[in-house]
Amino acid sequence: MIFVSARPVRTLLRTGLRLVTGCSLSSVLAALLIACFAVIATATPGHALRLSSYKDRLFRYPGILESKYGGDLVLVDYDVARDINERDEVPVRKVKSYYVSFKPGRSRVSRGFSVNGRGLKYEAVGNTDGGANIIVVYLHGKGGNRHQGIDDWSFGGNFNRIKNLMARNSGLYISPDFSDFGYRGTEEIKALILSQKAKSPAARVFVACGSMGGEICWRLLSDAHMSPMLDGLLLLGVARNDSLFSSPAFQSADNAIPLYIGHGTWDSAFPWKSQLDFFETVKSLKPGYPIRLALFKTGKHGTPIRMVDWRDTLNWMLAQ
Repeated sequence: MIFVSARPVRTLLRTGLRLVTGCSLSSVLAALLIACFAVIATATPGHALRLSSYKDRLFRYPGILESKYGGDLVLVDYDVARDINERDEVPVRKVKSYYVSFKPGRSRVSRGFSVNGRGLKYEAVGNTDGGANIIVVYLHGKGGNRHQGIDDWSFGGNFNRIKNLMARNSGLYISPDFSDFGYRGTEEIKALILSQKAKSPAARVFVACGSMGGEICWRLLSDAHMSPMLDGLLLLGVARNDSLFSSPAFQSADNAIPLYIGHGTWDSAFPWKSQLDFFETVKSLKPGYPIRLALFKTGKHGTPIRMVDWRDTLNWMLAQ
């Protein structure tokens, strides 16, 4: 879906009117056609949706120690003393205030949804009643709930950043509850995404999964009905899953779904070397497949949630 701002259109129309003043009818028509084609020219993939800058200096990767595959594989310079102790007012619990903006709070809602008689809730900010051009859904890991993904202060303020990016770019951000990490939870998330897609049919859809939430991400990727609706998955400290290789996203050249994998090299839950092997296998089987792996040196299980650069990652996915 291509989005064209009103400002270039108005400028082109004014230009067209200036061109036609005092000219013949054929010249008028020619000028109007030129203006129309110029408007169409702005609606190219090069002018597709792109998230505008928001606190980029604070949230960009602190440094790249190593880069391969044209930047698709990076080793990020992560340091606890700098990236937690200096960043947070209360380490792990509360980031310093200048990382946070409460602008999205004006549009925040808490709503319920029902799937097969099961009542659930979700938190959301942005275009909550429809008309969003981008939807980001965050799925928490084991022991979490919908409140984790909406917390402004935890994980270095990174959830506050994605809330701001959506609220400031006509997007929608959702952090839901779900019953489990199996098929029942997957059906609930499918229903939620479908209901939001119905309200915002032009929206690009991205799902970010933390830890065990990745189980649902992998099932969505392998679902023949859901896969075409997804525009990218962000896998933050999740387990490897080789179901990708038999999925519609991998088998079809037209339905490749961009994957971002963030992983700490000190993750005790899921070894980083398994993710590296997964990434390299994808590259060997399908070199052009859109996949990125960011390894955070000395990072632990929750590090990717704190350190993922939401804007850079989503803009990369939007450009695919």
